[in-house]
Amino acid sequence: MTIATTLRLSLYGAAISAISTFGLIGCSNSSTEPAASDSAVSTDKPAKTLAITQIVEHPSLDEIRRGIVEELADNGYVENQNLTINFQSAQANLGTAGQIAKQFAGDNPDAIVAISTPSAQSLVTSTTTIPIIYTAISDPLAAKLIDVNDKPVQDNLTGLSSQLPIEPQLDLIQKIAPNAKTIGYVYSPGEANSVAVLNQLKAAAPARGLQILDLTANRPTDVAMATRSLDGRADVIYTSLDNNVVSAFEAMANAANELKIPVIASDEFSVRRGATAALGVNDYDFGRVTGKMVYRVLDGEKVSSIKPQVMNELTLYISPKHAKAQGVNLPADILNDAINVDTKAANE
Repeated sequence: MTIATTLRLSLYGAAISAISTFGLIGCSNSSTEPAASDSAVSTDKPAKTLAITQIVEHPSLDEIRRGIVEELADNGYVENQNLTINFQSAQANLGTAGQIAKQFAGDNPDAIVAISTPSAQSLVTSTTTIPIIYTAISDPLAAKLIDVNDKPVQDNLTGLSSQLPIEPQLDLIQKIAPNAKTIGYVYSPGEANSVAVLNQLKAAAPARGLQILDLTANRPTDVAMATRSLDGRADVIYTSLDNNVVSAFEAMANAANELKIPVIASDEFSVRRGATAALGVNDYDFGRVTGKMVYRVLDGEKVSSIKPQVMNELTLYISPKHAKAQGVNLPADILNDAINVDTKAANE
């Protein structure tokens, strides 16, 4: 069995074998980009207000936000008609994220969407009454948003996570770089999700004869320097959706090109922006699923009755162009079974 374009994985179950078988300081806007409305969509629902915040603006998180807004529009909550959206970006500043959370708590919207772990963590300390729907979270348990029984830590909280199993990621790395001995991992120690991924890598790597070399990047401007310090020390780079890294992904990719070290990521847009490959969720689909949860809240359902969900659909993305720049040739089975972002971009 080869890798299907979309892999449906049990995030709690079966192990997967080798990949060959498988108004603030921050940016403020009164709305997101308007969703394209369809005249056939009913907008007879009552007017609602929705606040959306994300730790930083980059293509992956922006695509999730687009999916949310378009899902709501398709279900009768159309921006600039019966839905007012207040979007705020913290511009990668944790202090600003806290300010945004406090402002949203004071504004008292009908619901708040927190895109990314730092944004969600700031919000749960700011309100216990306004419904919060988190999304773009890799490990809500590590982020202390849910407990060991998958129950939200507050009654006003629910959301969608993407707990990517680490074994398929390592399978992909070893398929693309079969001689690799050391994986470089650049991350922000302030992001709980990134720390959780690091711990998973360190736990799983030894059994495969691999070592993990982790380097911190506390700010987006640190990413290029951290990547270049892997010269002669790492054979491949793996990155999760660390917001500092994704914010400066072109800098990482350029450094990796110079060093001829392949970069394996976990989202489509990182491949578009310079990675060799990624196995992860489709960001737009992630937003659409999140949007269904937001719709239920806006439509009157108590947030406490909406259980947290896990997105369990993974897609393999590749860029032969970036692979070549980073000194690797992609195996035929990966070329045949993945979404080629080079071709996709040319057709858009």
